[in-house]
Amino acid sequence: MTDQEVLDAVNVVMAEEIIPALASHGGGATVTKVEQGVVFVELEGGCKGCPGARMTMKNGIETLLKEQVSGVKEVVDDTDHM
Repeated sequence: MTDQEVLDAVNVVMAEEIIPALASHGGGATVTKVEQGVVFVELEGGCKGCPGARMTMKNGIETLLKEQVSGVKEVVDDTDHM
């Protein structure tokens, strides 16, 4: 898969599953870029600076994206948590 194909597929999963789940907790997320199968995600709202953000990113977002999009190798937190 090309990075653009990965991005397109990731954006579908984000819109249908991840963003609604985060929104239910007052948060959100945006994919900032995809480079060689690595997806960079910026957390927003209640997720930004949250102590559980790392677990949300790795155990939630990364796990789901890897399961549903074959080209995803890793998800990196691209959020400025300060």
